[in-house]
Amino acid sequence: QVRLVESGGGLVQPGGSLRLSCAASGSIFSLGAMGWYRQTPGKQRELIASITSSDSTNYADSVKGRFTISRDNAKNTMYLQMNSLKPEDTAVYYCNAGVRTTTGPRLYNTYWGPGTQVTVSS
Repeated sequence: QVRLVESGGGLVQPGGSLRLSCAASGSIFSLGAMGWYRQTPGKQRELIASITSSDSTNYADSVKGRFTISRDNAKNTMYLQMNSLKPEDTAVYYCNAGVRTTTGPRLYNTYWGPGTQVTVSS
């Protein structure tokens, strides 16, 4: 089994910062591309940042210049540094990763974390 768990969410004032973490555990051979998504009630889940196994990154226009995605392959962990937070950043943030397992075939399956709440409010 492979498990992804997000942490670091919480309540922060506008203009503040938060750092989210996504830790992968289980029978992991390697991690492929990873990404952060967010979703608010009644809206579709959207991709806000992604990072490849070679550290190439992409950002949604809404977070570009404010958020930074990174990864530590030795720790099987991905991060999202969020600065200059705005009320519209309020959402549940989800971790997503392609994972090749030690016991499975030579392919990457997609896994999701359960999400962590980020609330930006004064």
